[in-house]
This record gives sequence, structure tokens and C-alpha cells, in this order.
Amino acid sequence: MVNQIVVRIAAERIMSGGLNPKTEKTYVIDDVTNEDYKQAIEDYILANTEGV
Repeated sequence: MVNQIVVRIAAERIMSGGLNPKTEKTYVIDDVTNEDYKQAIEDYILANTEGV
């Protein structure tokens, strides 16, 4: 089970070009290693991006 708050925070950072707190580089979806979270973040981004 994924925590939706974590999903939202990660997705918002990815969409806004925010930093990955571990690497201090731009956060990208490939930084997420847990497949359940990766899928949930992708779904969140698709649901919250206009024109997609």
C-alpha cells in the first residue's frame, strides 16, 4: 500500500522540476525505485496534468 501524501509530494517535485533530497539533482521519475510508488506517481502526474 502506498502513502498518497508521499505520492503527491514526489509527483509535485517531479512536475515542478524540484530537487531530489538524496542527490540534490532534479527529481525525475527514474529516481523512484519502488514499482508501486513509481506507478502511483505516474498515475498522479497523468491525472493532474492538463492536456494529457
